[in-house]
Amino acid sequence: MIVAGIGARPGCEAGEIARLLALAAGHAGLAPTLLAVPWFRAGEAWTEQGLPLSVLSRAALLAVQPACPTRSARALRETGIGSVAEGCALAAAGRNARLVLPRIASANATCAIASGDG
Repeated sequence: MIVAGIGARPGCEAGEIARLLALAAGHAGLAPTLLAVPWFRAGEAWTEQGLPLSVLSRAALLAVQPACPTRSARALRETGIGSVAEGCALAAAGRNARLVLPRIASANATCAIASGDG
């Protein structure tokens, strides 16, 4: 399973997420089969990207934070989660999850790609 984890600021548009997903897939050389987002972005319109969606709980994201190589002070301050995109990707990828692409960023979003046993 190849998972794209997304972190985004409020009001981020679907087109920006689509461009970031394409860029991340190109860098990773893999096409994601699942989109993973945090619970606090579940209702955003941009989650409609043509991929199955996994919404991760706070507990699931906190559990994988030690495995995340990057941290955002802003995300930690605003959400209580220091690594949203990487955390989403790793948590949704399941057993034996590993980051294929650490987070990359656009103006209003981040994306990371992980693979795992689902």
